[in-house]
Amino acid sequence: MTVDPLFTPVRLGALNLDHRIVMAPLTRLRSAQPGDVPQPMNARYYAQRANPGGLLITEATDIAASAHGYPGAPGIYSAAQIDGWKAVTDAVHAKGARIVVQLWHTGRVSHSSMRGGALPVAPSAVAAPGQHWDASFAPADFEVPRALDIAEIPGIVADFRQAVINAKAAGFDGVEIHGANGYLINQFLEDGVNLRTDRYGGSIENRARFLFEVVDAAAAAWSADRIGVRLSPGGVVHGMKDSNPTALYDHVAASLKPRGLAYLHIVEPRSSDPQGSGQATSEVSARLRGLFGGGVIAATGFDHASAQAAVARGDADAVAFGRFYIANPDLVERFRVGAALNPYDRSTFYGGTEKGYTDYPTL
Repeated sequence: MTVDPLFTPVRLGALNLDHRIVMAPLTRLRSAQPGDVPQPMNARYYAQRANPGGLLITEATDIAASAHGYPGAPGIYSAAQIDGWKAVTDAVHAKGARIVVQLWHTGRVSHSSMRGGALPVAPSAVAAPGQHWDASFAPADFEVPRALDIAEIPGIVADFRQAVINAKAAGFDGVEIHGANGYLINQFLEDGVNLRTDRYGGSIENRARFLFEVVDAAAAAWSADRIGVRLSPGGVVHGMKDSNPTALYDHVAASLKPRGLAYLHIVEPRSSDPQGSGQATSEVSARLRGLFGGGVIAATGFDHASAQAAVARGDADAVAFGRFYIANPDLVERFRVGAALNPYDRSTFYGGTEKGYTDYPTL
């Protein structure tokens, strides 16, 4: 009988896992208001998807009030938020699973209505294309952000460091630094957005400096083998672009190698079909895995078969699933027995109530 490569143990830094099916970070915008506090239904949602020896990565979580960019996104900077997350981690651990929190600063992907009237900040005063939400969930054009003064950057690094300390206090097993998908760290990395001429702009080494400062501060606050990093090489979401993404991300992966991190989480640069099945690739994950020399989680558009193939080839050590995990709390068991998957309801992805959140059926 052929062994499913997804159901073999793997070690990602300090995280010992019984299988390689990871729940991807999924923005759901259902924290309690006011205060952006994780609430009981959030604990139910994560507990439903927890499974023995598995890994869950939380939705992106604000490191500070000044990092906020989405109405209903949780934070991890207040005592109430830490307590709310503690209920989540307790519920997940009771099911025998591991959970790490994804930490972000949204940068220019925000709106002044969520920042007390102050403009969003970014490496440079370059607006993202299109529209975002305002604080009331109404569509709003992206604003031209304020370029960060170089003297402000150490304070943001310190916010990441404190968020790691808070994550440890909340009972998480580790943290994932969100360096992908067009948010602040990604904005520093790519020269289509970062037009700075100081030590944080220009060369690849300078543009990667902010990421490395955040990673080093996070590792110092806890342990390097509890820290993951998410990257999106070649991604175009929120108007991201770089003149040489291969050189940039090869440098990032190779420079992270000696730091002894838990994993890299790679968003493959592709668009999946509406059901997320079929055409997933793991080429970038494979290349960066060779440079990083540690565990790699591949993401974007994988189904069971394409995930099996990616792990079997050695392109990735684990695969993260998003929309399938939204609609199938027992996704791991469904893959194990070859059961059909529930369809997901895209209209309930962002904001709302228990509908489309905790009411999907299990086998």
